[in-house]
This record gives sequence, structure tokens and C-alpha cells, in this order.
Amino acid sequence: MKKIINSPKSPKAIGPYSQAVEVNGTLYISGQLPVDVNTGKFVEGGIKEQTEQALKNIGYILEEAGYSFENVVKSTCLLSDISDFAAMNEVYARYYKTDCPARAAFAVKSLPMGALVEIETIAAK
Repeated sequence: MKKIINSPKSPKAIGPYSQAVEVNGTLYISGQLPVDVNTGKFVEGGIKEQTEQALKNIGYILEEAGYSFENVVKSTCLLSDISDFAAMNEVYARYYKTDCPARAAFAVKSLPMGALVEIETIAAK
């Protein structure tokens, strides 16, 4: 049975999708942009600040569903510029220190609202 997860600490979905869906002990988190829920805008700064905010938003959703970063099994990181990979990875590494999840990271032509990064996540218990 599927359960819709929404955290009030993360930005609301900007389209016809849920923040996350849990099915059979697996949590599928939609791509998270670097939006600060308090302002409704992207955080100030560059790729490091945006990556930090996207990961914070993921953390809030994980927490709402009863998961943690330790439960993450797969991440997909979308970058508007592949030259930002090293800086994004530096921030990402603070959240995943051991037993890191599988991951794909690639550049795309553009991201919603001009974001520099978007991260989607799958977690399992």
C-alpha cells in the first residue's frame, strides 16, 4: 500500500507530484530543489549552498517518514553545470560518510526555476 509523505519543513510540490511516496518499506523522494521553506526562494549563494539546502530538504522528508540518511540506498544528482560536480560532491560527502548510497550524477540542460542542483533520493528500511 502506498503512503504519501509530506513534510511541512520542506517546500511544497510545485506540480502534480508528492514530496515522497512510501511503498513496502521503500521511500521514494522526488527531486528536491534548494528552496528554503521559510522564504519560498532559493538560498543565497552558489552550488555549495544550494546543495546543502537540497540535502536539508531531503533530510526533513526522511525524518517525516521515519527514515534517516543512513537508510538512503540511491541518489540522483542533477547539475545545471558539470563543472560544479566537485563542489556539490564536497557538500554531499558531509551527509554520506560511510556505507554510501549508490549514486548517479550528471548535467542537464536546465533545472526548474534556474536551480543549480536537484537531488532525488530512494531510502529503504
